[in-house]
Amino acid sequence: MTLQLTVPNMACSACSDTITKAIQTIDPSAKVNADSKTKLVSVDTLASETEIKQAITTAGYTVA
Repeated sequence: MTLQLTVPNMACSACSDTITKAIQTIDPSAKVNADSKTKLVSVDTLASETEIKQAITTAGYTVA
């Protein structure tokens, strides 16, 4: 399943790294593309959308 999420408070590449690591904690095989310029996070994962959003929120970010 591929998800497209907007994370408005992702500001830099360190934020992208943090979000990627948080998602890969839930699904180590997930392919994550987090772009701080567009504020978009694309995730190709076997985890549910709810789990992915929760991981991002737990890492300290907002999912719009």
